[in-house]
Amino acid sequence: MKKKESREMGKNKEAEENKEGGENRKAEKNRKAEENREVGGSREMEGNQYLGKESVGKLMGRYAVPCVISLLVGALYNIVDQIFIANAAYLGSFGNAANTVVFPLTVVALAIAVMIGDGCCAFVSLSLGKKETADARKSVGNSIILVAAGSVILCAIYLIFARPIITMFGGTVNEETFRYSREYFFWISLGIPFYMFGQAMNPIIRADGSPKFAMVSTLLGAVINIVLDPVFIYLFRWGMMGAAVATVVGQAATAVLAIWYLVHMKSAKPSKGDYRMDWRITGRTLLLGVTSFLSQISLVASMAAINNMIRRYGAMDPIFGQEQYAQIPMAVVGIVMKFFQIVISIVVGMAAGCIPIVGYNMGAGLKGRVRNLFTRLLLAEAAVGAAALVIVELFPGALIGIFGAANESAYYTEFALKSFRIYLCMVVFACVNKACFIFLQAMGKAAASTMLSMVREVVFGVGFALLLPLVWGLDGVLYSMPVSDLLTFLIAGVLIARTYRELRPL
Repeated sequence: MKKKESREMGKNKEAEENKEGGENRKAEKNRKAEENREVGGSREMEGNQYLGKESVGKLMGRYAVPCVISLLVGALYNIVDQIFIANAAYLGSFGNAANTVVFPLTVVALAIAVMIGDGCCAFVSLSLGKKETADARKSVGNSIILVAAGSVILCAIYLIFARPIITMFGGTVNEETFRYSREYFFWISLGIPFYMFGQAMNPIIRADGSPKFAMVSTLLGAVINIVLDPVFIYLFRWGMMGAAVATVVGQAATAVLAIWYLVHMKSAKPSKGDYRMDWRITGRTLLLGVTSFLSQISLVASMAAINNMIRRYGAMDPIFGQEQYAQIPMAVVGIVMKFFQIVISIVVGMAAGCIPIVGYNMGAGLKGRVRNLFTRLLLAEAAVGAAALVIVELFPGALIGIFGAANESAYYTEFALKSFRIYLCMVVFACVNKACFIFLQAMGKAAASTMLSMVREVVFGVGFALLLPLVWGLDGVLYSMPVSDLLTFLIAGVLIARTYRELRPL
């Protein structure tokens, strides 16, 4: 009896031990699963943690330089077209003027693309700083859908309403300019989806921690454009169509590389469910990008006003009122704007390259690092402006020579020299203003950034372009730029001082 009880007690004890062992193994399994989730999350984040630890100077160089190169290369698309067009004797200043007419319409596409891309870049950086990776992935997925849909819609609008749009931007200065404008605009419009996708994905790729890839993808497209331009314009003699097709082929190459990268993203790769629209995240993303949109779209409004004032007051000028010279003011001002675009590409690239750094450190509460970065950025932007000022004031003849001045009349060169020296005489202030716009945006201060951008481009940019010619005629159009930049700087100075106080260490 005792043996039987002993056996039963042994079985019960063994069963109890097995039960306890099973529970322990289950607990151990759950513990390891939890550790794996934590490790996975930390691995997902560790790629961006250095943004809060590495020296600000090194980070600025790592992110800003590739961004500058990317934007410079992007700017070269239109500039290279204009250089080759200007030096083709059968196109000349008529083709140059047509390029100037179409240029603002490509900026409309860019405005929509950078609103989505820069907004997503800022949102992703802030989210990663707060360890909210799910929101970061959702923002990327939603942004891809937005830019794809927006680009197709804009392309359709351009193709359907080409004639009134070209007229709106001064393309009727004379018959030859209008014909070239329509030809160039048609082919550029077909490439809008490629252009917008590549431009929107560029800042998103930077936010994912790959600024060099963003640079290379844009560089490849520009190189293709530079190679194909002389082939299509000089060898095949395709004229404005050739310039446009070369541009579109380059843009398509950039878009293809962007698609490849999206499949291989590191920190914020979207999954299938992240492409479902989440309007809470999309709204925040677009709000963060609205400054980029307004800074570009308001520039379009300013260029439209300038182009139309050039057409109107140029017709009143004793020289440019003649049919054979009517296109010169528009061609020249377009060239001056292209040089300014190169300068601004450097300025915006330096500031936009800092968006992931600013966003991460603001999200992590490291205000001292953000303040240090702001100081470095303002000094660097002012230095770029000073270098540009020296060039336009001392060497305007060399600049205009690049754009085919040898094939044009003396009136062309004379007006170009004056335009460079007047239009860009406050370029230092213009550079600092742009840096202020973008830095405030990166800090999440969309309202202040938007206000300053709108004042510069719409209130001042459009207002003075319309008012000053009433007093100074065609020269009044040139004076509108420096006056606008000077007055904007006075407002920006107040916002800069306020930002320094907010970023003061406690």
